[in-house]
Order: sequence, then C-alpha cells, then structure tokens
Amino acid sequence: MVLCRTVKRFGKEGELMSLSGAHRAAFRREAAREGRVFTIRDPEGIPAPVGGDGRRAVPFWSKPTRAGRVVEQVDAYRGFELVTVDVGEWLSGWLPRLEKDGMLVGVNWAGSRATGYDLSPAQVRQWFADQPAPDEGETETSRT
Repeated sequence: MVLCRTVKRFGKEGELMSLSGAHRAAFRREAAREGRVFTIRDPEGIPAPVGGDGRRAVPFWSKPTRAGRVVEQVDAYRGFELVTVDVGEWLSGWLPRLEKDGMLVGVNWAGSRATGYDLSPAQVRQWFADQPAPDEGETETSRT
C-alpha cells in the first residue's frame, strides 16, 4: 500500500525547468539492471506533490545516491529516509495502485528544485516489457 502525502511547492506555479532526457533514460536502464527502485518517506508518508498540470506524482529513483542528493538539496524533502522497492513488487503492486489513484510516476527527479519527468504508470510498466514505450503522456515538472 502506498501512503502519499502532500508537499508544499515553492517557486512560481506551473513553472517548468528544462532537464535532459538523460535522467529518464538512466532510470529505465538502471532500474532494470539493478532490480530495484527507490523512493523517500517521512513520518507522514511518501511525497506526492502536485505538478503544473494539477496531477500528483510519486517520485522514484534508479539509484539510492540519486534519491539521497534530492533529500540533501531540496528543503521540502530534508529529513526523509530512503525506501527500497523490488522492481517486481513495484511493477505488480505500486504502479497499479498509483494508476488506480490517478497519480503519475516521477522518475529520477534531480537538482535543488527536484525537477524531472512524470509519466503514467502504464508507460513506465511498458519500459519493462518487450515493446518500447511511446513518449506521449509525459511532462517535465519542477516539484518544489
């Protein structure tokens, strides 16, 4: 079960920041290779901030060091702890729940504003299938 909490955003509402698709590509490659993904939580739960399009996204990273940098750099996430999730459990349990709840999947958010791509759970699941996923339905959003 995914327990999500609201995180207050900072900065201009709806402001988008440019970020290379390299973080997205790295997530796809590293998560498959490592067999696990990482998210963060505090006593109130896992963050699910609202993006510029009004939809919530739950952040995941392909390496603990990537998640740790965001915890260190983003005031809203300071003090959060890392949570390791097996890719099989993530694909079969977490992603269907996020989809049911109408949430997006944030992949490898980075930088002092936790900027990155938000994708539909179906698109992320497709990454782990034989067919390549289409690029529709993704947004690049600042999450602080």
